[in-house]
Amino acid sequence: MRSGRTHRGALAAEPIEACDDGPMRSPQARRRRPLVVAAAAIGVAGSLGAAISAPSAVLAHGPVPAEPPSAANLLLGWSFEPLIVLPLVAAAVGWVAATRRVNAAHPANPVPRIRTVAFLGGLVAIAFALQSGIERYDTALFSIHMVQHVLLILVAAPLIALAAPITLLLRVSRPETRRRRILPVLHSRAVRAVSHPVVAWVLFVAVMWGTHFSPFFDVALENPWVHDLEHVMYLGVALLFWWPAVALDPSPWRMPHPVRGLYVFLQMPQNTFLAVVILYAAAPLYPHYATLNRPWGPSALVDQQVAGGVMWLAGDLLFIAAIGAIVYGWMRFEEKRTARVDRQSAAELAGIRTREARLAERLAEQQERR
Repeated sequence: MRSGRTHRGALAAEPIEACDDGPMRSPQARRRRPLVVAAAAIGVAGSLGAAISAPSAVLAHGPVPAEPPSAANLLLGWSFEPLIVLPLVAAAVGWVAATRRVNAAHPANPVPRIRTVAFLGGLVAIAFALQSGIERYDTALFSIHMVQHVLLILVAAPLIALAAPITLLLRVSRPETRRRRILPVLHSRAVRAVSHPVVAWVLFVAVMWGTHFSPFFDVALENPWVHDLEHVMYLGVALLFWWPAVALDPSPWRMPHPVRGLYVFLQMPQNTFLAVVILYAAAPLYPHYATLNRPWGPSALVDQQVAGGVMWLAGDLLFIAAIGAIVYGWMRFEEKRTARVDRQSAAELAGIRTREARLAERLAEQQERR
């Protein structure tokens, strides 16, 4: 459990004065004592129930940073949670080792350097979202929390997809491992189902709307383990969504470039609509932020409006950039296909001319013999 998110319950209790329970009590007092104890127990139980059920200030919120966020503490206020840092470091080391092994075995066809840059960039985006000063303020400001989610969903996930990790795994694996373990998983019914573009698109939308407009979001703000689960869900559905959009890794389903562009484009209006709903909500949507006693920064409603603006602006810009990249890839694909067709046509034409020249030589030889 992260130290930056230690959530402690705090129940306000009335001070109880000490009473003299000496031997001078009357019989009536002795008879009334069980009733007093029972009433006190009922009162304590009622107070506990109210504290648990009511989304008020008595709920645990975790520590609020003493100072407001700034560029310095967001960029430099890093924490190092082993459950996050160690897997990221292991993934980076494993990637570098795998690329070196593939490059040594296939010097004529090495792993493109841009893929290593994309993969390491995706890991950096995850680390920045979950270990930098952003993590320190994610439960204090909804706007910072939204930046965290944008980094996971629209920066880290597409960068990892651009790295084509499945392709590298297939290239670095032994033929027997590839044939018996990896390919059967890729061709399994479960992978075919979840990797279908329609399923991936719907899952992405369902998780975005389901978490933002259900008690799950507020529970995640109060419980660090649920918060971590939320991050895993976001990154997982984002990877599923970007897998067929980027289309560098092998997949049971392949979409042509125009369909891929439409696939990404259709995500933009739903992201915008979700952002608009958050932006123009008349009241804070989450009791956690509404009841948080923060001595600095904007009100919960203004902070929520900033979060909606971040989702709207950053989401649209990144989706437009992705669509532009798909169109650019489409243009390059068409250029390569045209060049390939031209080369084939040139080769066929050269073959025809060669046959014509040989035929002309034979005819000339026959005429000379005559």
